Amino acid sequence: MKDMPESERPYEKCFQQGPSYLSDAELLAVLLRTGSIGESALDLARRILYDPEASPDTGLQRISCGSMKMWMHLKGVGPVKAAQILCLAELAKRLTRSAKGSRVTFSAPGLIADHYMESMRHLSQETVKAVFLDSKARKMGECDISKGTVSSSLISPREVFMEAVRHDAVFLVLLHNHPSGDPTPSQEDINITERLEYTGKMLGIPLLDHIVIGDRCYFSFQEHGLLVRMAEEQTGV
Repeated sequence: MKDMPESERPYEKCFQQGPSYLSDAELLAVLLRTGSIGESALDLARRILYDPEASPDTGLQRISCGSMKMWMHLKGVGPVKAAQILCLAELAKRLTRSAKGSRVTFSAPGLIADHYMESMRHLSQETVKAVFLDSKARKMGECDISKGTVSSSLISPREVFMEAVRHDAVFLVLLHNHPSGDPTPSQEDINITERLEYTGKMLGIPLLDHIVIGDRCYFSFQEHGLLVRMAEEQTGV
């Protein structure tokens, strides 16, 4: 980038005008710091964001869904730069969650889905997450229950509700993603929901909802009338 006019170099633009004046590629170039053989950090950043060989997605959307293997397949990106890109994506997700606050109120399925959409819709394997709420449907905590294939044999109601008790939860919400992008629940999803709903009623910690995350879409068992309305009546959700 030394051959570029000083006013067009990402660092100088940031110093003089502020980061909001930098393009997506320029911001990424600043974070990468160096390019590869024969190309500047800015040229490499542009390829990372827009090279059609890397991914059908373009721009920042590509950053959020890339994998270590995908990035290292791109010429000029080694393990260090691949790690930088992955860490950037993870930091962006955490900043988004932090800005929303850990005590966010989940008063509707859409709010829950929106809160977890970006962190879950790009996952390459199914991940089941339990979210624990207080009496006003405010988030008290969360934990991952399983990763891989969603199966009733891998999800133990005992473990789920032990975590719920540990968090002093009043209500429970279950989420998992479908890497295919289609949130339509499988029969296994329905079976798991029924088991957790039954156990929750017995223990006095109702399952408020089970939300399946797809690609920019979701399926809520509560919205589709597939859960008992007891939790709804108690919270007004």
